[in-house]
Amino acid sequence: QVRLGDSGGGLVQAGGSLRLSCAASGLTFSSYHMGWFRQAPGKEREFVAAISWNGGITDYADSVKGRFTISRDNAESTQYLEMSGLKPADTAVYYCAADQNYSELIGGVGIDYWGKGTLVTVSS
Repeated sequence: QVRLGDSGGGLVQAGGSLRLSCAASGLTFSSYHMGWFRQAPGKEREFVAAISWNGGITDYADSVKGRFTISRDNAESTQYLEMSGLKPADTAVYYCAADQNYSELIGGVGIDYWGKGTLVTVSS
């Protein structure tokens, strides 16, 4: 059974930092591209960042470029999202995602696996 365990969310003041983690099990982690999405209250889920299976390619939403960094450790079957310079607009539930097709992952459609989400709240 595949499980994506996303964690690391919490309450942080504007300008602060958090690191999200997503520990994967039940799949061959290095065969999957990984990503993060988020859903703010009353809004649709949106793409945040993605990383290719070997870490050679990364992509970010314009709204987080220069502030967020995605990474992965295939030996630990874990991906990370380092978030700094957090803004109240970053408040959302953040979801880990895994897909064997990078374009599909970026597009957020037909994702193979999702985590259950971790809440990030940024206070002003």
